[in-house]
Amino acid sequence: MDEGKTALTGAVYLVGSGPGNPDLLTFRALRLMQQADVVLYDNLVSSEIMEMVRRDAERIYVGKKSNNHALPQEEINQLLVRLALEGKKVLRLKGGDPFIFGRGGEEIEELAQHGIAFEVVPGITSAAGASCYAGIPLTHRDYAQSVTFVTGHRKAGEVDLDWPRLVNPSETVVVYMGVAQAGYIAEQLINHGRDKDTLVAIIERATTAQQRVVTTTLTELAKRIEQEAIKPPALLIIGDVVQLHDKLKWC
Repeated sequence: MDEGKTALTGAVYLVGSGPGNPDLLTFRALRLMQQADVVLYDNLVSSEIMEMVRRDAERIYVGKKSNNHALPQEEINQLLVRLALEGKKVLRLKGGDPFIFGRGGEEIEELAQHGIAFEVVPGITSAAGASCYAGIPLTHRDYAQSVTFVTGHRKAGEVDLDWPRLVNPSETVVVYMGVAQAGYIAEQLINHGRDKDTLVAIIERATTAQQRVVTTTLTELAKRIEQEAIKPPALLIIGDVVQLHDKLKWC
């Protein structure tokens, strides 16, 4: 980051807060949380993490629930620019990692266009946190040689994934923001060749004291989500590695 530019116009720090457990914050994230003048935070940032923000910092909630945004993304981008131009240290606090389905790239494009100094601080992405706390290795020599992250929520609400490349039985698929579209996702995977009995783990509120893990199959996925009243934040882990959950779970 250019310190001269910071002195003139303030700066924006895009910080990943991880999957919810404050113990999983990076030291860099915590330092910036203590220095910020103003904090823009998402729905996925836990209240325990917000308690660690500088006490006198201004706090602006910008939402980001599925199909229900407190502020549209374009307005968030513009707000970051305006606050930085006022000379403030702006903390943009995001759940998980800013560059994995966190729209961090869109936000820093706007900052770069306006010459605003910025820094990006990685966080533990939800897939890593959820899999570790559920005892489900995303890769394993006996079960899965690769892993793919996809999102169940796309621009304009559509789900248009590369289904043929997601049906390899030796690959784990992790679906972010997939609860609302779980039935459709399962149907498309089966229609494109994934075994209907492929195991799925639904992990709700991963890494927190409220974590819940429900295992099922692609065929039963939508039914189990309804039966168990699963609510976001939750993600799906699809693949043979899910069978390790009962053996390796530790919390």
